[in-house]
Amino acid sequence: MTRSLRVLLLSPEHPCAYLPERTARTLFLDPRMVARPAYAELLAQGFRRNGAFYYRPHCRDCQACVPLRIPVHEFRPDRAQRRVWNRNRDLDVRLRAAQFQDEHFALYRRYQRWKHPGGGMDQASPDDYASFLLMQPHGSLLAEMRLAGQLLAVAVMDVSGDSMSAVYTFYTPDMPRRSLGTYGILWEIAEARRRGLAWLYLGYWIAASQKMAYKERFLPHERLTENRWQRISRTGP
Repeated sequence: MTRSLRVLLLSPEHPCAYLPERTARTLFLDPRMVARPAYAELLAQGFRRNGAFYYRPHCRDCQACVPLRIPVHEFRPDRAQRRVWNRNRDLDVRLRAAQFQDEHFALYRRYQRWKHPGGGMDQASPDDYASFLLMQPHGSLLAEMRLAGQLLAVAVMDVSGDSMSAVYTFYTPDMPRRSLGTYGILWEIAEARRRGLAWLYLGYWIAASQKMAYKERFLPHERLTENRWQRISRTGP
C-alpha cells in the first residue's frame, strides 16, 4: 500500500444520497497525504474528489456504487451520441483555470435549482460553490462551452498521470435538445484522447439509480468490482 493511503477516516452512517431507503458510510483520505502522482492511482482504486477531499463509499452491506471509467482510445459513440456531438458543433469550447467567476456561479445556481430543487445545493453560496469545485489540490481545469458568446455549460475536470476525471458538469436547462450533459462527456473523451491519456473516470454508477443510467451508455467502459476492473462492451463483458 502506498504512502498516499496511510491516513483514512471513516464517516458515521448517514442517509444515502442515491438510494433514499439506505444508509451509507464514506471513507475519506487525508488530503495532506496525496501527492500529484498518486492522484491517478487513487482514481484507479475507486476514489473521487470533492473539493480538497478524496473519498469512496464504504457501506456495511451495500456495494451499489460502482466506479466507472472509459478507455478513451477505444470508445466509439453510438448513433445517439454522434447526433449529440454533431448538434453541438457550433459551440466554442475553451479551457480555463479553476477560478471563481460570477458568470459560472450564476449558471451553477440555475442548474441546481432546476436539477436538484429543495436538495440544499440549490441554495449554494459562493463559498459552497468554491469549496465544492474550485478548492482543487491538483490544478483542475474548467471547459467553458459557449454559443455566440453565451455561456451554456461548464465542465470541471482533473488531469493526473494517464487519467482525466470528470468532476462535475453544469449547464443551462433552456436547451434540452442539445443534451449538454452528454456532450460534456463526449468533449472530455475527445480532450483526454487529444492529450494522449488512457482513461476518463466518470465517478460512480448505480444500477438502481435512473439518474446514473446515462453513464453505462458510453461503451466500451470498465467497472471496478471486487477490486478488479471489468470491461463492458456492446457485446457484453
